Amino acid sequence: MTNNIKQAFKKSPKKIFLLFGLFIIGIGITMSLLLSNGSFNLAKQDIMTCEAQPEAQAALAKVVDGEVGAFLVTANGRGYSDMEFLDESGEITKISAFAGKPILVNFWATWCGPCREEMPSIDRLAGVHAKDKFEVVTINIDTGKKAKEKSEAFFEEIWVENLTLYSDPSYKSFDMLKANGVVLGLPATLILDDSGCELGVLQGPAEWDSDDALKLIDAIIAL
Repeated sequence: MTNNIKQAFKKSPKKIFLLFGLFIIGIGITMSLLLSNGSFNLAKQDIMTCEAQPEAQAALAKVVDGEVGAFLVTANGRGYSDMEFLDESGEITKISAFAGKPILVNFWATWCGPCREEMPSIDRLAGVHAKDKFEVVTINIDTGKKAKEKSEAFFEEIWVENLTLYSDPSYKSFDMLKANGVVLGLPATLILDDSGCELGVLQGPAEWDSDDALKLIDAIIAL
């Protein structure tokens, strides 16, 4: 192969340079398309600092049980008000858009079996409380050109009634959480207070409309 390339270069060096130039141009065009299609247009994600909330820790620790027994109460100073993702229209939004009420933030993907299993219960939870008191934010992290189509098709398949389809095809928000040891894999759920400060984390799926989960959510709303 190497000899063939050398021979080809000797016979037609201009052709080789032309092909190399086209290759470089192709890479440039590809990167331009990636940067302009929304896949890499979110800002760098950072964890902000909040005040620790020992009273909230104590109150929530009393109601963690059963279906949400894996919920880890933190309230230890991590905040996400500047965390960016895309809204249903593909525009950048932030956790701060939900300021004034506690929120449950669930990260999921269509290829994640446990995510698919728990999503109906998350949808039902979203319908329990008025959105001025508590809101559920599900962030899909599928990537690729058909990511939105896949997630929309799944929502239609399970007859979602109460959820808005948010997404982060850049993967940056979830990568930031993983890099800081907040989450390990999917599904992953954060519960934040009305200022976007972390109250707790649940790794893995849960029955979010179970009595145990509703008791936890009620305690969060009452803080």
